[in-house]
Amino acid sequence: MEYVVIKCGGSVMENLPKSFYENIVQLHQSGTVKPILVHGGGPLISSLLTKLGIETKFVNGLRVTTAEMLDLVEMVLSGTVNKQMVRRLIGVNGKAIGVSGVDGMLLKSEPTKDADQLGYVGEVVGVNYDVLNTILNAGHIPVVSPIGIDESGQRYNINGDVAASAVAKSLGAKLCMISDIPGIYTEQNGKKVTLKQVTKQDAEEMITDGVIAGGMIPKVKAAIDGLLHGIPEVVIINGMEPDSLLTFASGSEIGTKIVLAGEGQYVY
Repeated sequence: MEYVVIKCGGSVMENLPKSFYENIVQLHQSGTVKPILVHGGGPLISSLLTKLGIETKFVNGLRVTTAEMLDLVEMVLSGTVNKQMVRRLIGVNGKAIGVSGVDGMLLKSEPTKDADQLGYVGEVVGVNYDVLNTILNAGHIPVVSPIGIDESGQRYNINGDVAASAVAKSLGAKLCMISDIPGIYTEQNGKKVTLKQVTKQDAEEMITDGVIAGGMIPKVKAAIDGLLHGIPEVVIINGMEPDSLLTFASGSEIGTKIVLAGEGQYVY
């Protein structure tokens, strides 16, 4: 039995096909995989902030979160989005329980090192995986909302990729990051080519060169941090592709695999 943490970004969730959720349920029912779903919700937060006339700012792909925005961020992530994901799993005969990183201090957090710029954005410093195992042992799929909390009760907005990496680290789980593109790509002769494998050095150079930008920066940094702390495997795959999740779970090659070191600059 192995743990697999599946991270769904807010930008991709609305378009994921029904078959994607069916795949998660298939893995859960297989008896060989314990799937844990961690989600984001950035676009919905941005949309609501726009409607309320509140400006959204980002620093290195992370949303600046003020004290007055925290209630709204928690409402969207732990309420609307979390329950939407649970409903979709139930809709394909799955068993799922939504949980926030606040519940049971699942995601123990502290301010990020760039708190002076980012506000109430946190880093995960501890994961209460007993909360997840309680849900799994009861026969349900945990669906995790990335809101963290510290011992004083202060909440933090946690980037979904950072939260997923932290959960995977705590369980020694494989990490599968779901996107709406096949993975990390580069341009060759004017055409986009998906990289089958990217090393830590490759990724850091691509961030410096601006090839990896925006929301992909925290995704890749979280993947590297996870690998440095014992995650056995991290892959970015296209959730729109039929059965991509099952292909990943079977050990077959798909998407972009991020590794600490490897031969050559890139593997195409």
